[in-house]
Amino acid sequence: MSDVAPPDAPPAPVVSDAASFAAATNATPAQMADLEAYRLLLADWNTRVNLVGASTLDAFWSRHAWDSAQIAPLAPEALTWADLGTGAGLPGVVLAILGKGRPGFRVHLVDSLAKRCRFLTEVVTTLDLPAQVHNARAENLKLKVDVATARACAPMTRLLAFAEPYLRNGAQALLLKSQDVVSELEEATISWDFDAEVVPSRSDPRGRIVRIRRLGRARKA
Repeated sequence: MSDVAPPDAPPAPVVSDAASFAAATNATPAQMADLEAYRLLLADWNTRVNLVGASTLDAFWSRHAWDSAQIAPLAPEALTWADLGTGAGLPGVVLAILGKGRPGFRVHLVDSLAKRCRFLTEVVTTLDLPAQVHNARAENLKLKVDVATARACAPMTRLLAFAEPYLRNGAQALLLKSQDVVSELEEATISWDFDAEVVPSRSDPRGRIVRIRRLGRARKA
């Protein structure tokens, strides 16, 4: 298990607003317009439904948009994604906006709470995104995708249980976690056998991105 940036990785850009996000991601004007519309929908719905911490909305471009967008270059050829426990649609909605218009691109937004799915359905419909909302538990779906992802969803042991059906069906996992992920991974080895690569986040020096390509149940001692 490694915890280092690739040797040829450029310095992480500093994102603080829409302009710096566009510069960091090469987002088009159309994509930026969709992201701004998503930001406004999120702020509006958040007054009625607990989607994200209210204090984080002022840092939308760095805390939410850039944190989500940074995983796309880690799987540049991926066309199908499943965002497990997507909540407010992070990172899935951001990925869908950035992949909009790309032939064959699709994001599955998976959440077990109906009120969140109502919000996600409005976002997908309003912005005409290449995404599908699933009001279901992630581990109960049998979707074949290229990448399963999740952000602030669950501790690693539980998260691997959510992701296991997708990896068994050929996906890799890209999981956004905190700097404590190494201890989470160590605890997860009690129940799981896996190979993990841990990459520093480009949006927050305290964050980590875990790539998992192989996952199975740990053998009983």
